[in-house]
Amino acid sequence: MKLRNRKAKIVATLGPACETEKAIEKLFLSGADVFRLNFSHGDHEDHKKKVKIIRNLEKKHNRYICILGDLQGPKFRVGRFLNVKEQLKKNQIFTFDQNKKDGDSSRVYLPHKEIFKSIAIGQRLLVNDGKVRLKVKSKSASAIKCVVTDGGEISNNKGLNIPDTKLDLKIITPKDKKDLELAIKLDVDWIALSFIQTTKDLLTAKKLIPAKFKVMVKVEKPSAMEEIESITENSDGIMVARGDLGVETNPEDVPIHQRTMVAACRKFGKPCIVATQMLESMIDSPTPTRAEASDVATAVFQGVDAVMLSAESAAGNYPKESVEMMDKIIKRVESDPKYLANIQNYNLNIVKTSTEAIATAALEVATIAECNCIATFSQSGRSVLRVARMRPDVTLIGLTTNKKVARQNALTWGTFMDVVDEISSSTEMVDRACKIAKVRKILKHGEKIIITAGVPFGKVGNTNILRIAKIISNSKLT
Repeated sequence: MKLRNRKAKIVATLGPACETEKAIEKLFLSGADVFRLNFSHGDHEDHKKKVKIIRNLEKKHNRYICILGDLQGPKFRVGRFLNVKEQLKKNQIFTFDQNKKDGDSSRVYLPHKEIFKSIAIGQRLLVNDGKVRLKVKSKSASAIKCVVTDGGEISNNKGLNIPDTKLDLKIITPKDKKDLELAIKLDVDWIALSFIQTTKDLLTAKKLIPAKFKVMVKVEKPSAMEEIESITENSDGIMVARGDLGVETNPEDVPIHQRTMVAACRKFGKPCIVATQMLESMIDSPTPTRAEASDVATAVFQGVDAVMLSAESAAGNYPKESVEMMDKIIKRVESDPKYLANIQNYNLNIVKTSTEAIATAALEVATIAECNCIATFSQSGRSVLRVARMRPDVTLIGLTTNKKVARQNALTWGTFMDVVDEISSSTEMVDRACKIAKVRKILKHGEKIIITAGVPFGKVGNTNILRIAKIISNSKLT
């Protein structure tokens, strides 16, 4: 299979609209690089089936595919109403309480005791994606009395957001524990954590996740922005989860938060995904709005590693068309002459190590020596990330002996991953890199490749050599 002719990657969420092997293959061939399993929906058997399909597609198309397992996290919901739904009016009093009886226009059961402990007078409660807004007037251990500031419909089990306080939460809920066990058993590549508020939350959750899995932090709480650099540094990647984040913050703040998170990821060399409502209208329409196309383009211009489709691919009427449209937008942006210059101009946290020095040098050498490709041997994938962070204007091949590493880095900007046998000499290193570049049709006769690796070979974290090779017929010249 030919390489994608673009740098930024596409994450496609799987759901009812794409359950069969044929449907998932269409998404992959249309441009999806990563598949997201949303554990908020679907049962375990459903997720098992989808993972099996994806791994079969890997073999069929000889391409490593990344799977992201997304845990639901501590999602809050109100109880049920006697009449299913009620209309709340502005300035009326409404109470959330610990009474399990069905609610009415004046009250409803709230089954989350931690909210009663942490909420304070004057703070906001948001229901139904922020459409209904209330402010706390008084509180006790069993009741929160509110005044409605923005009225609207409230109904059975609607979601509840608490934007103004840090809650004492179990970051991994009982449901999450079961889903995490499944994700580990299915050997997904990344695990996404929802509603992380602090670095402490992240570190607590990571203790439950085996080290071989990468951890993606979904930033959905405005409180997380207070520690975003620390959270980014201690994570493996960040998802700009604009759905819940957009409910809990002002709309005008979300683009600023997005830019801040992208910059933090670039600084620490961590992959960044921008998600939610990117092509929302394509759930029901074969074409996006111009504003949506601009939204995707803005994220790509900022230098994100990946953009994500949610309901568009999971439950929409045009999943394949949504992937194709995102692919077109990315390619158009990346063809702009100012694209690379813009994303290379970032404040990177340069660490004084040989790996960092080689990654930085590779970018310069590629330009000066007019090389067409950089091949990076990496056991852990970290060297690949360091080179990708520089945003080189050439194809980047990541070479590893580990399938897990290959799949995880399929998410990384501009990177094509391949699995190779262990190398034992510089000659073997050059041979292997050149062969793959030729077989994958990345390089042709007369073109040059930069190769980075570490000596002694096979040791993690010691990238310390850089070589240049030229493709000459069926051989190479170092």
